[in-house]
Amino acid sequence: MDRYTNIHHPDYVPGTFNIYSSQSFENGVIYESTLRKTDQGVVLIPQPSESPNDPLNWTKWRKMMHFGLMAFITAFTAATSNDAGAAQDSLNEIYGISYNSMNTGAGVLFLGIGWATLFLAPFANLYGRKITYVICTVLGLCGAIWFACASKTRDTIWSQLFVGISESCAEAQVQLSLSDIFYQHQLGSVLTVYILATSVGTFLGPLIAGYIAGNTSFRWVGWTAAIISGVLLIFILFGCEETYFDRNKYLTPTSKRASGSSSDDKPNVTPESEESGDQKYPLQDIEPSTSQKVGRTSDVVQSIEASFEDFKLIEGSEEKLKPYHRRISLITKATNLRGFGFKQYLKYLALNMRMFLFPPVWLSGFFWGIQDVFLTFYLTTEDTVFYDAPWNYSDYGVAIMNVPTLIGAVIGCVYAGVLSDHFVLWMARRNNGILEAEYRLVFAFASAIIGPAGLLMFGIGTARELSWQVIYVGLGFIGFSWGCSGDIAMAYLMDCYPDMVLEGMVCTAIINNTISCIFTFLCSDWLDASGTENTYIALAVINFGIALFAVPVYIWGKKIRSATKKWYVGSISVRDGV
Repeated sequence: MDRYTNIHHPDYVPGTFNIYSSQSFENGVIYESTLRKTDQGVVLIPQPSESPNDPLNWTKWRKMMHFGLMAFITAFTAATSNDAGAAQDSLNEIYGISYNSMNTGAGVLFLGIGWATLFLAPFANLYGRKITYVICTVLGLCGAIWFACASKTRDTIWSQLFVGISESCAEAQVQLSLSDIFYQHQLGSVLTVYILATSVGTFLGPLIAGYIAGNTSFRWVGWTAAIISGVLLIFILFGCEETYFDRNKYLTPTSKRASGSSSDDKPNVTPESEESGDQKYPLQDIEPSTSQKVGRTSDVVQSIEASFEDFKLIEGSEEKLKPYHRRISLITKATNLRGFGFKQYLKYLALNMRMFLFPPVWLSGFFWGIQDVFLTFYLTTEDTVFYDAPWNYSDYGVAIMNVPTLIGAVIGCVYAGVLSDHFVLWMARRNNGILEAEYRLVFAFASAIIGPAGLLMFGIGTARELSWQVIYVGLGFIGFSWGCSGDIAMAYLMDCYPDMVLEGMVCTAIINNTISCIFTFLCSDWLDASGTENTYIALAVINFGIALFAVPVYIWGKKIRSATKKWYVGSISVRDGV
């Protein structure tokens, strides 16, 4: 089992897990008896400590409260990042602000999302996760107020920078927080809710904003966002528990084996003698709720013990639960924080950028980023075409066009999230309990067909004025590809490099939003130059080509992960030693 849990084992490959094996031998010793598992025999990754302050040991209601708050932050920031379009007509009529200027604002928004994710990420490593949510919510509040008071072109552009920064916490920090409290084996299910929350905000945000602008004025789009931001800030301050936990300090079944303190390290262990080891780590010590959750795999105590011979791990069972005021503290200093952490901040920035060396990061970034590109194109097409004959849609009619896209996204999330969880476990059983990260990529093939088909149906249907059913089904297919590709991108990357979730998501966000920014500036000119039909044919080809990248990665993905092992292990050592 060490080859799957010890990152310094010569045969260790990141993204390969022995998640189902019940009889794994190394040097004639059975190790599995002390490892905690679910009732179905799935090994819990990471192995929880005995500490009541370990987020993996949180009670069910604490986990669900935190999960619900993270989902709301994700949905709300996605909604505010897409609601400015509802005010475009009013801003153009009242203040003469051009549509191109508002497209510039959208491009600035994407830059704000991507690069703010990079610059805020080190705060999570140094001062805890919570401070980033507070910063982003405050800046989102400022951006909403600025937009509500807009009267000039610069107002519409720079307010979107603040709104974009506010969404950056949902691009990487949310995934990190969720990986702190959940286990690995149901990763797709948790990310399904995350992508679903993103989809709800992305597609219902413009719909709700359209109704607000139509019944009041465009200013109330901003004021409504500001009011919700204020209430959300209060909930974060008093209801968001910190999930930072230095697992390197604690003794777990895997670290016991590594340190030689477990009786199972002795040769010739019989099954009967193993039972006594099980009593030391009984399954009932794990509350049933946590055994059904997911999260990131992390147990690098072996590397610490190798570096510090006299380092003593804490069992944690005698620790007391932190009082409420400490659990909701605004800042939780990292155990390796030195001074104010200025130098460490710069080192963490450099470490985050290092993740660009890992090919799965690029696959995840392109998978997710191209979906945002399509979002820009079909929203632009809806705003410029469907108000005119033969459609003659009202603001409400255009807003409702987001409904089929949302329905498709929900189906795509369930397909690539919930179903993929069952599929990868089924594949692991057939592979002697070994789960490979590439199993997730099997679900990309449906997106490779349905996504391009949706773009063709919508683009050609719009250009040739076909029936609304063709166009709406096309939007549903586009939504399916959105939800499916997003779930696959996140789950695959988190499976590949489970101890560097934040760093991987930061680079994915930069790739994703930089691509989106570039295409946002090109969108209107491309549609004008090539026409609607030819543009969407080209987009369909691009979608198909990017989806096909899953094929070589599925075939050679494990070799890529093995080749990047030294970078991965080195990056973890640098991060934990900064």
